[in-house]
Amino acid sequence: MKIYTKTGDKGQTSLIGARTDKDAPRVEAYGTIDEVNSFIGKAMTELAPETYADLLEDLEAIQNELFDCGGDLADVRKEPNYKMTEEPVEVLEKRIDELMEEPPLLERFILPGGTPAAATLHIARTITRRAERQTVTLLKSGEDFPPVVQRYLNRLSDYLFAASRVVNSRANVPDNEYVRSAKVFKNGGRSKKSVE
Repeated sequence: MKIYTKTGDKGQTSLIGARTDKDAPRVEAYGTIDEVNSFIGKAMTELAPETYADLLEDLEAIQNELFDCGGDLADVRKEPNYKMTEEPVEVLEKRIDELMEEPPLLERFILPGGTPAAATLHIARTITRRAERQTVTLLKSGEDFPPVVQRYLNRLSDYLFAASRVVNSRANVPDNEYVRSAKVFKNGGRSKKSVE
């Protein structure tokens, strides 16, 4: 089976129910979600199962949910078959709260980095923010897709921040604070409302 079709050689690609330009905002959004998924996969290869079994379980579920998000963005049929629900958002909120209890108290912004896995999770976090911005643009322009996708991406970026801190904490690698940061986190960064 050949994986190339040549149908995209003129700059168009297939959605579920239509074709569109490869640089269409909807394609940009689900393409960015694919980037997030790839960096999460990279982070998973950098996490030792004996230390990070819970995070690996989370991340595998997240990879599947990101495919659901991408599929929902690609579905432009009159009667789409959306997959995303509120449940994964609620699961992420629960896990964020649990994870933020583990690392040292946080008062200031931190610099992305630490262990290789934490650095990779920070990359995934920033790309997730870009995907979220792109979905906000789609929603504002009246594009039809489930708004839960944008909410999920918002929570996911918070989860990836929390997970990166846990990875460093379990490896006994301190987070590097931004030296000119004011104290910006309430309750030592324990509240999920500390990050937006």
